[in-house]
This record gives sequence, C-alpha cells and structure tokens, in this order.
Amino acid sequence: QVQLVESGGGTVQPGGSLRLSCAASGTIYSVYSMGWFRRAPGKQRELVASITANKSTKYADSVKGRFTVSRDNAKNAVYLQMDRLNPEDTAVYYCNAEITREVGVWSPTNYWGQGTQVTVSS
Repeated sequence: QVQLVESGGGTVQPGGSLRLSCAASGTIYSVYSMGWFRRAPGKQRELVASITANKSTKYADSVKGRFTVSRDNAKNAVYLQMDRLNPEDTAVYYCNAEITREVGVWSPTNYWGQGTQVTVSS
C-alpha cells in the first residue's frame, strides 16, 4: 500500500505565506507526476500545480506568480510554497502522485493524501 502524508496547512492572514509538504511512503517502484489539487466550499476540485519527474511545472492561472511547486525525488516528496495568499485560496488542499509499485506495471496509479485545510482570513 502507498500512503501520502501532508503537512503545513493552517490559518494565515491575507498576504501571508504557507508551505505545504507531502511525502509518499510504502511499496513504491517509481513516482511519475506529483501535484496539488484543492477544493473550496461550493466549488469543484481544481488542479493547483503539478510537477513531472523532470521538474517541468504547470500552474492554474489563479496562482501563477504566487505559488511555487517543487519536489525531492530522493524523498518522494512534493512541496507547495504559497505566497501572497488571499481569501480565495481558502480550501482543502490534496496531494496527488502517480506511482507504480512494481516492475512490469504499464500505467501508474493515482494516490491521494487526506487533505490539509488552508484558511486565509483577517
């Protein structure tokens, strides 16, 4: 089994910063793309940022220039540095990773963290 454990969520004032961390553990052969999704109350889940094994990144338009996604392949970890946060960033953030567990598996499986709450308010 594979588990994704998240940390770093909390409450911050507008304009503040938070750094989310996520590490994958368990039986892992290879980790492909990793990223972060979020779901705000009354909203659909959306992709916030993703990063490939080669460090190519993608961002939602709403967070470009404010968020930075990075990863540490040796630790099977992904991070999300969030700067200049605003109330619209309030949501539950979920870590995601595409992982194969053994040799011979053609397609990776998506694994998810439990989610961590980020609240931006005065």
